[in-house]
Amino acid sequence: MKLLLTSAGIKNAAIEHTLVDLLGRPIADSNALCVPTAGYGHPQGTPAGAWRFIAGRASTPMCELGWKSLGVLELTALPTIDHERWVTWVREADVLLVNGGDALYLCHWMRQSGLADLLPSLPDTVWVGLSAGSMVMGPRIGADFVGWTPPAGGDSALGVVDFSIFPHLDHPDLPENTMADAERWAADIAGPAYAIDDDTAITVVDGTVEVVSEGHWTRFPRD
Repeated sequence: MKLLLTSAGIKNAAIEHTLVDLLGRPIADSNALCVPTAGYGHPQGTPAGAWRFIAGRASTPMCELGWKSLGVLELTALPTIDHERWVTWVREADVLLVNGGDALYLCHWMRQSGLADLLPSLPDTVWVGLSAGSMVMGPRIGADFVGWTPPAGGDSALGVVDFSIFPHLDHPDLPENTMADAERWAADIAGPAYAIDDDTAITVVDGTVEVVSEGHWTRFPRD
């Protein structure tokens, strides 16, 4: 799987160009599934927020980019659906657009649904994460971002990549997301990590990590 891990979606031309490169074709020729699940787990998540994401009415461009087709993949429904049926939907998609919200709630339902187990068999599919949809791919999210508590507790995520992500760096509406906050968070993570603003994304393809940015970001090496 090819990863495009963003803080706030396809916010600028550099990130959009990177997305097209990962797809290997124009957006207008690509089939997308959007995954709204994480939004329901966040304490500020609402049905209206899920609708805005799906309808392309949020401030985080994902679903409104002009896809050839766009469907909704709700992970909480998958355990009640025949496995081969929904796996076919995922395999036929060129890209998964994964909403923000609560990363641990998303992680739980990726595992419960079986989507997490499917990812290694999707080498050409592009995963576009938005905030929690990016954070879930790391080994940990950090105590600062724990909202919904998983049954086993802790802050462990999927560990698809070996670094953690602090999103929305220096966002004007998030006074708790300053660089000083990111530095304290990284000290607790005690592993490779990135703090990225909303104009920054991280790509991971075949183990190679690259940063795409029209904003600012910081990498925290392993302690």
